[in-house]
Amino acid sequence: MAIFTDPIREHADFGPGDAEWLHLLVGDWQMVADLAFADLALWFPHPEHGYIALAHVRPSTTHTVFHADFVGEGIRSDLQPLVDKAWESRTIERSSETNWSSDMALRVEAVPMVRNGRTLAVVTSHMDLSSSRMPSRLELTYRQCAYDLLRMGTLGLWPDFASPTGSRRGAPRVGDGLIRLDADGIVQYASPNGVSAFRRLGDGESLEGRSLAEVTAGLLKDRRMVDETLPLVVTGRMPWRSEIESRGVSLSLRAIPLRDEQQRFGALVLCRDVSELRRREMELVTKDATIREIHHRVKNNLQTVAALLRMQSRRMVSDEAKQGLEQAMRRVATIALVHETLSQGLTQSVDFDELIGRQFRLSAEVASPSQQVRTERAGLFGELPSDFATPLALVINELVTNAVEHGLEGRTGTVWLLANRSEGDDGEELLTVTVADDGVGLPETPHTEGLGLQIVRTLVMSELGGTIQWQRREGGGTAVQIVLSLIRR
Repeated sequence: MAIFTDPIREHADFGPGDAEWLHLLVGDWQMVADLAFADLALWFPHPEHGYIALAHVRPSTTHTVFHADFVGEGIRSDLQPLVDKAWESRTIERSSETNWSSDMALRVEAVPMVRNGRTLAVVTSHMDLSSSRMPSRLELTYRQCAYDLLRMGTLGLWPDFASPTGSRRGAPRVGDGLIRLDADGIVQYASPNGVSAFRRLGDGESLEGRSLAEVTAGLLKDRRMVDETLPLVVTGRMPWRSEIESRGVSLSLRAIPLRDEQQRFGALVLCRDVSELRRREMELVTKDATIREIHHRVKNNLQTVAALLRMQSRRMVSDEAKQGLEQAMRRVATIALVHETLSQGLTQSVDFDELIGRQFRLSAEVASPSQQVRTERAGLFGELPSDFATPLALVINELVTNAVEHGLEGRTGTVWLLANRSEGDDGEELLTVTVADDGVGLPETPHTEGLGLQIVRTLVMSELGGTIQWQRREGGGTAVQIVLSLIRR
């Protein structure tokens, strides 16, 4: 998939980290668009179009100015002089109020993004003035915060590579709550949502004029559980994330230090109540642990059943009855092995190579206690849907047992297990599994299938939705080929 810097790779003279810095900018500039109540566009010089639009973001705090997507297109002729001026001067340039359309007046600012003394791109901010009114304190504070961040961009101080870039769920946004701090960590302004968030934590007083670090410390009940990054976040000293929990409420915090050429002069702290989100995540963790424990207990119970079958078979006088119990024991043990693998991870897929590697050797050894049987594997099963694991493992177990007992018939020989993943004519992914031996081969006359082969046919056709075919192996012996579609059922 192409990324937004691809169109400029031939023309950009970027140094180490420059492209990554622009990607970090685009990854975080939704916050600036929300604070500025404006659309933002990112421009880069292009030999044919003057400048080309690399990215565009719309604010979630007001209506958008540009309804059409213009990313990848050249710059408008009436905007280019302002962008040229910002590129050369490396300072924020503002146009006068300009009618871009018959019913909309815009205020446009061009902000050069400068790193290591070089302009890398220009961000233009487009704010609608057609419905102008007396701005509230919230709007004035938001716009000042946006200006401070863009001003830091002209100094190469924002975005900061130390900022969190992971996809942690519950990351706070501007609309969730914003608190502005001075250099000493004193609250200068708190948005209504920010105040409400701390009230839910248990703070009943106004935040403004108070130290956010002291407010937060007063809300903590169990300080042994405090995130070690919390003090640096609530004082605005580092661009990190943290969480605070009190009275059953979880608050996610993110700090953005504000700096100029000499010092840090304040910080923004975004906050979001993530109590419900964390509660759901805890429920999922609990359910995962419960399912894992169930798989573990099923595995233990199946191993107990296998042990009981083994004990019962020793008391049998009839060889046929003893053999039947031993076969049942092997099938139960195979299912137990699958549950052991499932208990170690709860993903939608299973690393079948790791599972079958142990079972393949074990199946051949158990079926041939008095003869030497070599086992060889080729190809990879890869990740398979978890609902394939049990039936496919049972099928392979039965085929290997049948190859040893009826194909080799007590002689020394080799059993092969081959796996091949391919693409069918209609684009679906196929898995071909072959179990082969170098034994006596298929009988000349039709024969009655035993219980094991009946189990194999039922599992392949009903559970796995595949096909199975017996054929003579080139060089002697028998080969059983199974073809499965890996589309999840």
